[in-house]
Amino acid sequence: MLNHYLDKAAEDLQSLIDLTQMDIEDIKAARHDAMFERIKTKEHTLVTFENRKALIDNEISNLVKAHPDSEMEDLLDATIRQKLSVLREKLEELQALNRYYARFVITVGEFYNTLYEEMLPVEKDGYTGKNAKLASFIEVRA
Repeated sequence: MLNHYLDKAAEDLQSLIDLTQMDIEDIKAARHDAMFERIKTKEHTLVTFENRKALIDNEISNLVKAHPDSEMEDLLDATIRQKLSVLREKLEELQALNRYYARFVITVGEFYNTLYEEMLPVEKDGYTGKNAKLASFIEVRA
């Protein structure tokens, strides 16, 4: 079972990597609708990965409990250790990709916030945040 869980977890990670790469391409081309459409898929894949990771942890924990005097190296065969290594590499790749993607998200967010503040002026209200000033072009007079 451990082999199966590791294979499926690696597939989930690869799917998250592929989806994140699509998000990066879409944010570069300002195709925000396509990114938003993938949110549910990414959330589902992430939950599935987390469940599989919990199953992997449980399987390894059961192995350790069944053989308390053995070292981890002796409990896991070469195939399992190799799959765990692949899983770690995919996690590191996803982490690096998410950092790269976050730069775009922050930049685009700052752009829209600045644009919004230019269109609808705001004034700082101490520690409580910002209050919008009434812009002259949207002022309503009776």
